[in-house]
Amino acid sequence: MKKTIENPIIYADPQKCLGCKNCELACATVHAGCDLQSAVAQGLQLRPRNKVIQAGDTIVPMQCRQCEDAPCAHACPTGAILQDGSHVKIEEGSCVGCKLCVMVCPFGAITVKTDESGETDGRTNRGVAKKCDLCIGTAMQSEGGSCACVEACPTGAIMLVDIDEYRRKLHAARARELAQTQKHISFER
Repeated sequence: MKKTIENPIIYADPQKCLGCKNCELACATVHAGCDLQSAVAQGLQLRPRNKVIQAGDTIVPMQCRQCEDAPCAHACPTGAILQDGSHVKIEEGSCVGCKLCVMVCPFGAITVKTDESGETDGRTNRGVAKKCDLCIGTAMQSEGGSCACVEACPTGAIMLVDIDEYRRKLHAARARELAQTQKHISFER
């Protein structure tokens, strides 16, 4: 049985990222609710909730960091963005597409996408905020899988990480480094 991660984030290692965009394609297809061939056959517009970016020589996938004090949630005038445990969730039916969340996200991880289906639920604006949702509510998650981007990455550059476990490992590593440093330093009294 797969261990449940209590406080998850997606971690991307830029040293391992090839820039292949498999993660974008996997994200887009899992949220379209079908495989790539079916999406193409149906003429669906695939829209990933993550984005591979390049800054100089560094290539890395960028997606929502599930901030603990999410600025997007504070900025949303309709309350469409909210903390749901350790996840930041968008209630798409309440989103008015104002783009305030896009402007305040420190990672550029939110986009406002136009709903091409024409279904607006009475709204005049067809734009709706989209961001990484850790594949919650998708077939991928309901089948016990990880996030689509994690599963699709050929180099293992993308990982679903428990932030609390990460902190414990970081503290242990720093303690080991400090212990090694102390061996080489002596203080006179």
